[in-house]
Amino acid sequence: MILYDTKYLQLKSTKSKTGKDWVYAHRPNATGVVVILPVINREKILFLIEERPPLEAENISKYSIALPAGLVGDERTGESTEDAIKSELLEEAGLKADKIVIKTQKTASSPGCISECVTIAIAYINEYNVIIPPVNDGGVIVDRVLVDIKDVHNWLKKSETSGMALTASTLAALFYLNEENL
Repeated sequence: MILYDTKYLQLKSTKSKTGKDWVYAHRPNATGVVVILPVINREKILFLIEERPPLEAENISKYSIALPAGLVGDERTGESTEDAIKSELLEEAGLKADKIVIKTQKTASSPGCISECVTIAIAYINEYNVIIPPVNDGGVIVDRVLVDIKDVHNWLKKSETSGMALTASTLAALFYLNEENL
């Protein structure tokens, strides 16, 4: 049952195993979500620094560390997951991948709260060459940071210590990077 409905998000209710109401969020206008880990010349990773109103509203953090990401099919009817990966990488990073490897298609960030699952892909980019100026996604993306792969763990720890939030999808993507044996 739909409790609240907007173009991009619904609040829905279903019955749990015990018969109690379970309220969760759902994205009605998309067929999926993609998160892209841009690996530049097998040496660097491109991270996004974002301002997300829910984190700030709850006094959790002003900034979060994320990766290029977006909804599948929200703006382009019939869009495939692969097309969304390419589009979001170009829109949010200004980059085109030389190779894309999809690592998982059912990563749930908070399955007790939201129905969406994320497809995580690694985008291998041979040369950091911005093809088009990237968008700031309505002011959400405030910075882009290139970090040496060997320094990622320390950079994330330092960023979190300074007050930034780390997104679950970013950490999940980094987990899959370890399979690639760079």
